[in-house]
Amino acid sequence: MQLGALYVDFNSYFASVEQQEVPQLRGKPVGVLPVMAETTCCIAASYEAKKYGVKTGTKVHEARKLCPEMIFVQARPELYVRYHHKLIDIVESCTHVEKVLSIDEMVCKLTGSQQIYENALALAQKIKSALRQQAGEYIRSSIGIAPNTFLAKLASNMQKPDGCVVLQAHDLPEKLYQLPIRALSGIGSKMEQRLQDFKIDSMQALYSANRQQLRAAWGSIEGEVMYEKLRGFEPTERKNPRRSLGHSHVLPPDLRNPEASIAVLHRLLQKACMRLRSYQLQATTVQVHIRFINRESWANESAIAPTDDTLILTQALEQIWKTYPANRFIPLKIGVVLSGLVEEGVRALDLFSPQFHAPQLPAKSKSSLNKALDKLNMRYGKNTVYFGGAHNAIGDAPMRIAFNHIPDLAIEDDGVGTRKQ
Repeated sequence: MQLGALYVDFNSYFASVEQQEVPQLRGKPVGVLPVMAETTCCIAASYEAKKYGVKTGTKVHEARKLCPEMIFVQARPELYVRYHHKLIDIVESCTHVEKVLSIDEMVCKLTGSQQIYENALALAQKIKSALRQQAGEYIRSSIGIAPNTFLAKLASNMQKPDGCVVLQAHDLPEKLYQLPIRALSGIGSKMEQRLQDFKIDSMQALYSANRQQLRAAWGSIEGEVMYEKLRGFEPTERKNPRRSLGHSHVLPPDLRNPEASIAVLHRLLQKACMRLRSYQLQATTVQVHIRFINRESWANESAIAPTDDTLILTQALEQIWKTYPANRFIPLKIGVVLSGLVEEGVRALDLFSPQFHAPQLPAKSKSSLNKALDKLNMRYGKNTVYFGGAHNAIGDAPMRIAFNHIPDLAIEDDGVGTRKQ
């Protein structure tokens, strides 16, 4: 079995971009925060900070205890997205990028002479050199090379930061045995416990299990897929239709009240609606979720007929908000999710629940109006035209980067939250 995949994982990505952009941060323990507040947590930490035990998810006050010299900066998502596209172009100049997997991960398919060990290793060094020269010395990457994407990702995690590890077919399975099961992508604490229930408590036990045993352990065909991936085979990719999309925001202290919260929710909804139309999808459910400062939470939703109309979805949001227990606790994180997504043009009559009605415009006219508003915002800036409910939060809820979503700057870059040095 030949080498088939080269996996590029950018180390401590958000923090590294900040260090590349701001020389004063280089060599310093840096924590990147979603908002500058003592009650939030790090969404990224530089390697200098990681040496003290600070990592993604570490709360600000805990990070200060671990490392009194910590420097905190506010996240700049638009900057990270621009770097992301630049890095893709740099890697693409060396070899074709087969698939972008996240904001800081991509995989390249090895073909022909690239599959020879020495050539694959030389290609990895070529990519690293190009990244240093064109992106900067603080944009470091760990590269994994293996027969398939799954093992290449595993290899990229075996030597950080700035490493390069090759797993060849003859290295399997022995080189895997030194690793814990949790090192495998897709196995978290719950899956680890489930495997232990099936007497699979080590990498050797996992590799020794047959297809049927792994299918039983996973409770689905995913167990058989894991069997194949561990042996270097590239599974057939299954395309899953998008089921939901949404936005959330950790509120800064001055917005932790019901009046500001609903304004931010309106802004989040309007951003989600624009994305919804860009995907040519419609939503059948609007969901609102609130996490309070004491870690309790509240959520509610409303079912609607398929629509991408911002005004109809706004009315649904307002109906949900009427059920919000305003005097319960102080809100910390809020979010809007549009779910039950269907393709444009799907229509279903709701015989039992009232539909939320926008002013009575023909459906074609409403669609044209929404698209016209989107075009204006894309051309002149995201806050050129917006519904009034978001007015008091127009400078809040900036673009964020989720694990499974890289923002499209043409649609989502609103210029909010850009921090000047």
